[in-house]
Amino acid sequence: MATAVQKITLASSRDIPFNKLALSQSNVRRVKAGISVEELAESIARRGLIQSLHVRPIIGDDGTETGMFEVPAGGRRFRALELLVRQKRLAKTAPVPCVVSEAGADILIDEVSLAENIERAPLHPLDQFRAFLALREKGMTEEAIAAAFFVDVKVVRQRLRLASVSPALHETYAEDGMTLEQLMAFTVTEDHARQEQVWEAIRDNWAQEPWQIRRMLTETTVPASDKRAAFVGIEAYEAAGGYILRDLFQQDEGGWLQDPVLLDRLVGEKLKAEAEAIAAEGWKWIEVAVSFPYGHDHGLRELVGTPVDLTEEEQAACEALREEYDQLEAEYAGDDDLPDEVDQRLGEIEEALAAFEDRPVIYDPAEIARAGVFICIDGDGSAMIERGFVRPEDEAPADPEGEDGDGAGGAVPDGAEPGSHQRAVITIGGEPSDPEEEDDETDAIKPLPERLVIELTAHRTLALCDALASNPRIAMTALLHKLVLDCFGPPVSGCALQARVHDVHLPVQSPELGDSPSAQAIDERHEAWKRDIPLGQDDDRLWDWLDQLDQASRHALLAHCVSFGVNALYERPNPYSGNGVSQQGLDRRMHEADRLAQATGLDLVEAGWKPTVGNYLGRVTKTRIIEAVREGAGDHAAELIGHLKKGDMAKEAERLLADSGWLPEPLRGPVDAEAKDDAFGQDDDGVALPAFLAGDDDDDDETASADDEATQTVAAE
Repeated sequence: MATAVQKITLASSRDIPFNKLALSQSNVRRVKAGISVEELAESIARRGLIQSLHVRPIIGDDGTETGMFEVPAGGRRFRALELLVRQKRLAKTAPVPCVVSEAGADILIDEVSLAENIERAPLHPLDQFRAFLALREKGMTEEAIAAAFFVDVKVVRQRLRLASVSPALHETYAEDGMTLEQLMAFTVTEDHARQEQVWEAIRDNWAQEPWQIRRMLTETTVPASDKRAAFVGIEAYEAAGGYILRDLFQQDEGGWLQDPVLLDRLVGEKLKAEAEAIAAEGWKWIEVAVSFPYGHDHGLRELVGTPVDLTEEEQAACEALREEYDQLEAEYAGDDDLPDEVDQRLGEIEEALAAFEDRPVIYDPAEIARAGVFICIDGDGSAMIERGFVRPEDEAPADPEGEDGDGAGGAVPDGAEPGSHQRAVITIGGEPSDPEEEDDETDAIKPLPERLVIELTAHRTLALCDALASNPRIAMTALLHKLVLDCFGPPVSGCALQARVHDVHLPVQSPELGDSPSAQAIDERHEAWKRDIPLGQDDDRLWDWLDQLDQASRHALLAHCVSFGVNALYERPNPYSGNGVSQQGLDRRMHEADRLAQATGLDLVEAGWKPTVGNYLGRVTKTRIIEAVREGAGDHAAELIGHLKKGDMAKEAERLLADSGWLPEPLRGPVDAEAKDDAFGQDDDGVALPAFLAGDDDDDDETASADDEATQTVAAE
């Protein structure tokens, strides 16, 4: 016969007037913790009593109930209600929700108090972050949330920032996969994809410190302490639409500027304005850069100018400052430590005297006409202007007649009238500030801008990834090549197997890279594998799944994974520190990229790359545009666009080169380059021109002349 289970009877609840309650001396809470009684009272006044009190009848000496109740569990709530009564905000007889236990219960009252406090489960921090976010989404301001929960507004902002981290990282944190300090570090960027990418890169490494996470997340941003930011000014950057992300959990020295391209543009504009103002002084050339390398003025003759004389008032002020300085030094000569106000005054005098010494310098106008100026940004963010440097080729020729420099010795440049100011040639970062003007001055083809080379090699890197993933045999060779080097080369430290694919980050890329055929092919392939692979489950199941794959599928998956490690990206060599790549390392990288491209048969034309105004033609000089058209469409086509302005020339060149298969140097492989050079070097008769650009040799001179006129008109449009 089954034994009946005895049912539990819960204590009843009822409302009891507050003046019938008394705090029990058996309450276990003695040490203050959590929010204060005052804050709890305000919470009750705002939201009411969320949790009932637990009470027990008080028994008199005669063994009967007195009508009073003691409170063993809920003492802080009782004290908060008591405070509200004293403040006349709550009536003494106000009913209080209470759970009433029996007076003669077997459970000790101390046990009830202890259980009520230790069995309370604290709220997980992530739930608190999400709750704050939900309140803000429902219309509460940060200030209102702070007032409602008696915390500082900064605390609310911190928790809201934590709530904005990637949901995937939230889940990792909820499962104790990362610490709160690590989660805080991820708040320095709002890019969820980058947050997840960094976590995937470090999750299995020993380097998981918060500072390491912050460093990786901000490597493509510019700290507000950077001299470029100080030069432009944070206000000007924000006024131009720039965004600054702050670290709410640590000192960040002003945060990080999230748009380095915008910052560089503003820096260039301000430096150019400085250069144009100085150009009015009559200098022959002005070189502008964010910073110049050490020894940039070596081999140049520096002019010796005459400082501007001080006025009588300035001379008197200078002497007075020197006397004051000498008096203060003599007065405190025997003191080990100077008083703060005296030390501050001495510093002010030194700055004032330095300003008098650093006064403008007057140069000989004849020397100015052949000399130049360097303009860069000083370490404190101010403009550093170095005037008066003469290049060897600009030196005045020796006068065989022995005449002085006032004659025809080259004091006045060719083509300039005596007494007139020449227009300085301004170069910014090695590029002319006015490309149109520079193109008119010289037909020489200068090196491509470094940023453009990086963008072009980013296209090549992505196309090479796609090509390698489509060729398992070459991917296997590349992987074996890496493993053989690791196995038979110099010893390296590591774990069981030092074969790891590092996903290459492309910090500089053109806007259309994400929509390129290579990028779309990689994404589609990755999503297809992602749907099949049993991710997020135990490793044994993944191993079994891989083990059961057929040989063709295993090769295809291997090729796809290996392709993510391809790095054919150009970057500036850095031989002076451990960061970046050395020149030797860069040469090796580009050589191996050429080998992979040749082995996979990569053709950037077939991969979908075409020269456009945005990705190349609008970024280079007119000379390079004409050279590109000459190589891709022939000499005749190049001659027809030679008279156009740069903007129109770039648009017309894009049309002419659309189906030509022409590639710039960074996108040509070693074999490609030879083949294309041979093809581009063929006779013009072998180049097909558009109808309106093509001439008819059989027509008479009048028709040819009319065609030429029509052709020029259309090209100019």
